[in-house]
Amino acid sequence: QVQLVESGGGLVQAGGSLRLSCAASGRSFSDYDMGWFRQAPGKEREFVAGLDWSGERTYYSDSVKGRFACSRDNAKNTVYLQMNSLEPADTAVYYCALRIGDGSAYWRTSYSYWGQGTQVTVSS
Repeated sequence: QVQLVESGGGLVQAGGSLRLSCAASGRSFSDYDMGWFRQAPGKEREFVAGLDWSGERTYYSDSVKGRFACSRDNAKNTVYLQMNSLEPADTAVYYCALRIGDGSAYWRTSYSYWGQGTQVTVSS
């Protein structure tokens, strides 16, 4: 079993920044790729960012590329999402997830474990 706990969400004005954290426990965290997703009210959960087990390879959706950056500290069993130049359209619940297997990093169904989510609200 894996437990993932996100933190760092909150209310921020447009143009501001937030850093989300996701702490993992219960499994060998450093062996697995991780991802960040978000879900806005009335919308599907969508891929935001991902990174491989080492953190050297990262992936981003077009909507956040150049503004968001994900990283990990395997010694601390933690993955991060640095969000800059936030826009009202970024308002959503943000989830971290752990991927097991060979499914695409962009697909929600490729991820086996999920956190409970943290709310990010960007005001205009």
